[in-house]
Amino acid sequence: MPPEPGPADAVQNPDAVAPSGPADAPGPAPASSNRLTVDGEWRGVSPKYLGVEIVSSIIGLVVLCGITVPFILLGTWFGWPALVLAFVIGVVTIALAPRRVRSIGYRLRSDDLVFKRGIMFHRVVSVPYGRMQLIDITRGPVSRALGLADLKFVTAAASTGVSIPGLVDAEATRLRDELVSLAESRRVGL
Repeated sequence: MPPEPGPADAVQNPDAVAPSGPADAPGPAPASSNRLTVDGEWRGVSPKYLGVEIVSSIIGLVVLCGITVPFILLGTWFGWPALVLAFVIGVVTIALAPRRVRSIGYRLRSDDLVFKRGIMFHRVVSVPYGRMQLIDITRGPVSRALGLADLKFVTAAASTGVSIPGLVDAEATRLRDELVSLAESRRVGL
């Protein structure tokens, strides 16, 4: 029988529910439970962002394969195996691109923004609105060509580093304006 999820599971997995009492207890869980509640639906990034990921993966494949060329030309024993390994890594990276894009999402809650990403190493970050110092929109050349933008958050904590990639330009601008408004209203009490 698998163990029941505990409070630590609820922090790392927002869909995990900590036990709050008997299984047959009616009604909602008490407010004091360790359950992580998230309002609204997870919003994903634009499907066009897959193009950005694939272009990025192809560039990485070319660079990895290019690094092995001098070793092949010098006649070292590991030149050809390194080329094959680089090619396999590049192809696997390209093959996993659709899954990586689907794993990115965010939710707006009453007091913070929750961001998730990752396939094997799942990362969930909560950024309180009152802690947001700067909200930046960036557009790389491929993203710009596809009409996409990245929304980056700067907080007082150096380790936060939250960036929501692959948003449609209009959605990124709207979200930035909404988050700036929320951040300003939450900082009033500080």
